[in-house]
Amino acid sequence: MGGGLGTIGLAGALFRNGEAAPVSPHAQPRAKRVIQLFMNGGPFQGDLFDPKPLTAKFAGERPSEVDLRTERKTAGLLPSPFKFSPAGESGVPVSELLPLTAQRIDDICVIRSLHTNNPNHGPALLLMNNGTILPTRPSMGAWMSYGLGTENDSLPPYVVLCPGRPVRFSILWSSGFLPGEHQGTYINHSDPTPDKLIPYLKNTSHSVDEQRRQLELLRELNGLHREQRSSDARLDARIRSMETAFRMQFSATEAFDLERETQSTREAYGEGHFANACLLARRLAERGVLFTQIYYGNGQPWDTHSKHDESTRKLCRDIDRPIAALLTDLKQRGLLEDTLVIWGGEFGRTPTSENGNGRDHNHYGFTMWLAGGGVKGGMTYGETDDFGFRAVHDRVHIHDLHATVLHLLGLDHEKLTYRYAGRDFRLTDVHGRVVKEVTG
Repeated sequence: MGGGLGTIGLAGALFRNGEAAPVSPHAQPRAKRVIQLFMNGGPFQGDLFDPKPLTAKFAGERPSEVDLRTERKTAGLLPSPFKFSPAGESGVPVSELLPLTAQRIDDICVIRSLHTNNPNHGPALLLMNNGTILPTRPSMGAWMSYGLGTENDSLPPYVVLCPGRPVRFSILWSSGFLPGEHQGTYINHSDPTPDKLIPYLKNTSHSVDEQRRQLELLRELNGLHREQRSSDARLDARIRSMETAFRMQFSATEAFDLERETQSTREAYGEGHFANACLLARRLAERGVLFTQIYYGNGQPWDTHSKHDESTRKLCRDIDRPIAALLTDLKQRGLLEDTLVIWGGEFGRTPTSENGNGRDHNHYGFTMWLAGGGVKGGMTYGETDDFGFRAVHDRVHIHDLHATVLHLLGLDHEKLTYRYAGRDFRLTDVHGRVVKEVTG
């Protein structure tokens, strides 16, 4: 049958208009879609959204509050050199490193009291993405796709953008034991040219009429196959994935073509892979993609074990304009009210020093923020201790974050289950509470 991915779709795909009815949620949703901005490696909360002036007063010392075991050995307190100022009408303090993002703070809810279970990148990434450190479970995006379906069956419901490979790679967007069509579609957007973003998508060997005849034959053969066998979820999932692949020949090129944007829009987002990913995420949100996940870069760029301040300046300079542009663009187009934007990493970093000018991993307390999609903007929730090491007030575990995200999508995290190997599984396992204080 030769050629690209398009040759293996099924004939029914040829007669659809690209619209698929989504599955009914458990409750009225506040958000219809999610964009996650993942700072893989782990940003330091004390540089950006959680100012701790006492670290300067006790610089170099190691009070009992920071005498915690970390992955690597750390020394005394290392103050952040970056200044904070109240931003927006709400007056939420934001670092000087993010002046443009600060202008959108009234749309942002800063959660300062996240905590997770493990200070190592691999397990922490799995817990943040899959709700467990086990690599065989479905990812958050797969659960969303399973629970809600898709508004546009000409594009995948779950898209992952990364200019390279984050640590642990594809298991972070796996469908696990859920049907295979719920797995994230990984796209390396290092080269934003549409034909290179998704290689082998178009079938250049056969015309549409020739493909139609092939697909009609495949449909008949699959019908005979089903008649002779009991229901096979893996076969059904593969068929549906092939259908999507066929339709993407005609829709993905347009959706991923940044050249269709105006010059002023391109300039608003800025240049670079992260800027391109944010703009792509807005285009996908417009076209009904349920979950777009953006990993900042290859490997773990925010993993600043040395030269922390120098690296953080560069990283923040790279993300500030695109994030502000994304939030502004979504709001101007009427999309922010039902698009949930999530920012953060797999954990934070220590207020104590490593190697003199670096910071180690910190799973005890760190910051993430949410915007749009039914979230209260212009507020902070939770607190870390006086030095920003451990979450101490209104603590939010990753299970709670997942429960809250699903809640905003109209999904009850306790009811969104899948029976496998003799038990019912869910994203939050047997844990999780909805943080209703941050929802509108």
